[in-house]
Amino acid sequence: MARFTRVFGVPTLRVDFVRGMRFRLMLSYVLFFTALLVAVGLFFHQTLQRQTESDVRDALDAVLAEMDYWDVETVAFTIFPERYWELAGGDRVKLFAIYRDAFPRIQAMNPRNNRRGLYFERLTMYGRGPCGGNQLEWIISEHNARTRVRRSKLQATTFDPGRDHVPDAQLGFPCLQHVSFVTTRVGLVVNAFYATQQVFDKAYGNYLGLAQLGAFMAHEMGISLVRLNVNVGVAKLERVTKTDIRLAALIRATRACLRSVEASVPLSDDRCAAPRSAREGHPGTRDPNLAA
Repeated sequence: MARFTRVFGVPTLRVDFVRGMRFRLMLSYVLFFTALLVAVGLFFHQTLQRQTESDVRDALDAVLAEMDYWDVETVAFTIFPERYWELAGGDRVKLFAIYRDAFPRIQAMNPRNNRRGLYFERLTMYGRGPCGGNQLEWIISEHNARTRVRRSKLQATTFDPGRDHVPDAQLGFPCLQHVSFVTTRVGLVVNAFYATQQVFDKAYGNYLGLAQLGAFMAHEMGISLVRLNVNVGVAKLERVTKTDIRLAALIRATRACLRSVEASVPLSDDRCAAPRSAREGHPGTRDPNLAA
């Protein structure tokens, strides 16, 4: 090597430089494969996470079907018709038109439960107010028309004293009373208030529908959905007992979901409680025999 470098004028590389190059190359390989392994691990962890969450929802739907209650997707549809949003191709004007045309048929499918209306119907066809009673359209238009909007503007109600202050001993609709949309520096926060809520058979579907509604509003307002807060005045767990043997599969799936979360993130992230389709893209909803 020494003779070769003298003949052709190639400078001799210092030993410390060569060793430094080898070290840097080795370090690069180590970092690359470490990053690759981390990425692969995260992929499989997320796949497992989604699977465990899917198991929870499937187990809940199975119990609800056995008890002759509405499944998660049907309950969610009463708050936001995700399937119609997909049919509208992301055009909210078409969404509102599709829902307006379909609502009489939806109501007729189950007149006993739907005779008083549905949540999305109250949000978009309230019966009075600006935009022909379409509260969501008014909120979106007001937000998009100005750089600064009074926060108290961005709220919608489903409760109507004229229709809902009745002497009936029990009233299944509306339990959801009010929804507000708060814009922050990081995105949209949705707040929902329930006077009462049937936790076992309605809560998951309620949260899914609210998350889908929030995602829709954030999309139309040009911001990200960052949070959903649900306030429940009276939480009811009166249609199932904690020792019901039909809950066994649901309990196992829930515990597995919690273990998968505990393995990677603090429980405060509440990932097991996050609605599945709010994070994965939204699956189509079947035409439901809707209940309020």
